[in-house]
Amino acid sequence: MLMSSNDPLAKLHYGASDFRVLKPGSHVLCAVSGERIPLDELRYWNARLQEAYASPEIATKRLLGA
Repeated sequence: MLMSSNDPLAKLHYGASDFRVLKPGSHVLCAVSGERIPLDELRYWNARLQEAYASPEIATKRLLGA
C-alpha cells in the first residue's frame, strides 16, 4: 500500500488478540522505529504497553528490553 505524508494516522486500542479503531486512519507508527505500518499489515503489538511494532524482530527486542 502506497502512503503519502497526508494520509491520516489511526488511533487504536490494542487488545490481546485484536485491535479496535478509535480514530480512523490509514496507518499507525511503530513505537520503536517510527516506521509507518498500514493497518492491513499490522500484526505485532503489545496490549499492556499499547504499542505497535513493524516486525516480529522489533517486537521481540522491545519485549526483551534490547
